[in-house]
Parts: sequence; C-alpha cells; structure tokens
Amino acid sequence: MLIQLSNCTIFDGSSAQLIEGGSVIIEGDVIKEVSQSGKRLERAQSVDCKGMFLMPGLIDAHYHAYMSTFNVAAMEKMPWSLMACHAHQFLERSLEAGFTTVRDAGGADAGLEMALAKGLIAGPRLFYSGRVISQTGGHGDLRGKGETSACSCSLSGKLEVIVDGETEMRKAVREELRRGAHQIKIFVSGGVISPSDPIWMPQFTEAEIRAAVEEAATRRTYVMAHCHTDDSARRCVEYGVRTIEHATEISAPTAALIAEKGAYVVPTLTILKTLRDHGPTLNLPSGSVEKIDGLFEQSLRSIERCAEAGVKIGLGTDLVGEKFYSLQGGELSLRGEVQKPIDVLRSATSVNAAILQKDGLLGTVSAGAYADLILLRRNPLDDLSQFSDPGKNMPLIMKAGSLIRNEL
Repeated sequence: MLIQLSNCTIFDGSSAQLIEGGSVIIEGDVIKEVSQSGKRLERAQSVDCKGMFLMPGLIDAHYHAYMSTFNVAAMEKMPWSLMACHAHQFLERSLEAGFTTVRDAGGADAGLEMALAKGLIAGPRLFYSGRVISQTGGHGDLRGKGETSACSCSLSGKLEVIVDGETEMRKAVREELRRGAHQIKIFVSGGVISPSDPIWMPQFTEAEIRAAVEEAATRRTYVMAHCHTDDSARRCVEYGVRTIEHATEISAPTAALIAEKGAYVVPTLTILKTLRDHGPTLNLPSGSVEKIDGLFEQSLRSIERCAEAGVKIGLGTDLVGEKFYSLQGGELSLRGEVQKPIDVLRSATSVNAAILQKDGLLGTVSAGAYADLILLRRNPLDDLSQFSDPGKNMPLIMKAGSLIRNEL
C-alpha cells in the first residue's frame, strides 16, 4: 500500500533548511520518496498536511518502561505481569506523544520487544539494555543499610544484577547479550534513588569497565554508562564506553576528551527537574532528597560545555513514575533553555539514531528510512513548547508506515 503525505514543510532530522511544499511517499513501512512535487499519486492514499510541519518521529535515548514508581525496592516485589501492564501503558503513551523509538536504559527485556513486534501492545520501537549492571554498594544495589544478605557472588533482581570483579562482569554482560540486549548499561557513579551510595562515589574499576566494553564488542554493540560526575565520565570514555548517561557535572576538559573520543552524552533534564520539584513527596530512600540539590542547574551548564566542545549530544528523559509520563515531550523545551531549537531537534532525531547505530533508518525523513513521522502545527525551529502538548499540537503520528493518529 502507498501513502502520500503532501503539502507539508519538512524538517529532515538534520538540515536547518526546511523543504517547503514537500511530499513524502510511503510504501509499506519505508519512505520511498521525498520531493517538492505537488503532483498527486493516483494509486496512493493521499493525506493533505495543510502546510504543517513534518519531521522524524522522536527518539528517547534514556527510557525506563518498567519504572512505574520511584520506590524501586517495592517494584522488585511486584509481579512481572503487573509490571508488564504498567510498561504497556508507558509505551503506548510515549507513542501517542510522538516518540516512535525508545532506548530502554534498564529493565526492559525480550518479552516487551516480542509483544510490540506481534502487535499485542502498542508502543515505540524498543532498544533494550536488559538488566543494569552494578557493583556491590553501587547505584543498582537496592538493599537497605540494615540488610545483611551475603554478596560473595553476583545477585540478580528484576531490573539489575550486582557483580564484583572482571570475571563476574564478563559473565553478566554475556548473559544480558544472550537474553537479547541491544546494548549494555552499567553504573559508574552514585545516583539519587539508591540508598547507600553518594553521588560522588566512583564505581567499578578500570578492569571491570574495560571487560564490559570488550564483551559488548563481541556482539558488535556498545556500553552506556550512568555517570553523574566528571570523574566517572572521564574514566568511561578513556576505557571505551560509547555513551555517557546524565553527564551532570561535566567540566570543559572532560567535554573536550569526550569529543576527541567520539563518544556521546545523553543528558536527562526532565527527571532532574521532577526530582527537584517533587522529591520530598516521592517516598525516596533516606538521604536521596539531599542528593538532588543543584543537579538540574549543573546539568544545564554541562550541556553548554559539551556543546561548546563539539560533543555529540543525544536526548533522553529517564522518567520514572506513571504520574509524570506526560512530561516526556517537555524535555525538548528544557533543552531549549541552553541550546538552539535546531540542535535540540537533531538530538531527538538524527543524533539519537546514530547512538542506536541506525543512521539513515531512524531519525530522518529520507528515502529508505523507516516511515516513523510526526506532524506539528507550528514550525519546531521556532517553537519547542508544542512537544509538551502532543494531543493538541501533533495531529498526525505514523510508525512503520501505519497511521497511529490522523486528525487531518
């Protein structure tokens, strides 16, 4: 079946030069042709876009399908079936917000991918990391300070696996790759919602990090690392990590090193703002609220330093908790506080596609790419705020050539 989207102004995911009077022809799940031809293709289903703005579907490069609550310890006790229902709700709402692809940063698995592929649930394309890998006492170790369970070998939870030493790291990475993980996620600095580690705490040794990178490379994939601190980010890029998650406290010298190594950073402003604004009400572990102070503002400065250094900057949200998922599209406006709209849009499309190793297939409006597209009422180069209200401002959403929403 052919579909023709005509009379649209196109942002292709990269160029600041918009294509006016554009036409996009879709065959199956792929874009067949992009042109400025006003000629109607008789055998195609025609959709008049009324001069509105067509662009690639958004990509969230730091997502948590299973994280329905900030009380992660309680979630570990939740039945898998209930967690899957929460995940379905999150994925469906993300697609309705114009996010046609997400990279899950810990917890999502083959079951969700298979359910999406079979059409059992609606949602974006899913690139999952499997369980996040943490050291004992690290960001993924959710045991309270009073718990004394032995940790002489790796421990596994629903969303994380705890390992110590190069041998355990290699085994854990191999196991997640065996389970189908598209990339590997490790924790290399402290975090906010974990009960026992300060933000500044370095986690994993050089040998452990390099082991993860080496094992990921055997499957032609890469490691993404949770790094709030400058030191953790610097260590990671020196040891071969490809994407630095959060990148909250990056200095100018470290930003220059990240650019030199060709690595990526994925800031996550929405979660930091959510924690800042709502932290005391979220039932966080003792001490977590104190960790939040100043992180959002520091992240804004880090983004500026990375941009000045020429770092490739992706876009992620790291959202947790079903009551906050409506904030997903607001990440673009937050990024607009320190970046030009064109750079924010590139981060959410073509840069994130490169992170996923899907250049030319995702994050672009071009022949041969997947037909993942959204239509906006106003020029996104002038107005990022419209992503915060997709129901009002996004009359058309297409994933893999299928119209998810068509209000034209």
